[in-house]
Amino acid sequence: MKNIAVINGSLRKDSLNRTLAEAIAGLAAESMRFQFVEIGDLPLYNEDLWAQPPESVLRLKREVEAADAVLFVTPEYNRSFSPAIKNAIDWGTRPWGQNSWESKPSAVIGTSPGAGGAMAGQNALKSLLTVVDTVQMGQPEVYFQFKPELFAADGSVADEKTREFLMRWVRRFDGFIERVSPPKTSAQADAA
Repeated sequence: MKNIAVINGSLRKDSLNRTLAEAIAGLAAESMRFQFVEIGDLPLYNEDLWAQPPESVLRLKREVEAADAVLFVTPEYNRSFSPAIKNAIDWGTRPWGQNSWESKPSAVIGTSPGAGGAMAGQNALKSLLTVVDTVQMGQPEVYFQFKPELFAADGSVADEKTREFLMRWVRRFDGFIERVSPPKTSAQADAA
């Protein structure tokens, strides 16, 4: 079972992106366990805070480092990704030499009510994730136009075509993680 750290950039209670991520978590339950990493309690990045790092920052770093992969779920704000995600990424890259994102398999998805499905936000985020050294899944992309009728009251995917589309993505993400993950033990690394 793969552990996936989910970084959801929408902090609101009724987040469309959280709804999408939870639906995908349900579809992936046979092979992946999704852990939603809290980022709303992170202070704005400030280098001075490393003198006594906030517990929320240390928790973020632990949860990301313990995960087999990271799923970034972003809304689109002014043709970019959310500032909450940027703040989490900045904390995760520090202190110098302790980048929690380094070599971590990752994927980016997002949704919005508009036809673009958070496309500009996702593409902006992908360029940053390259800089912080995640190993990104490039395809397939999920630019998802959110429509409430696609989901059941329990949060599962109600629409069959949507379920098939998202399951194809789940299978590809699962295979991608297998393909790019480093060996789990020193002996495996030495043999590789």
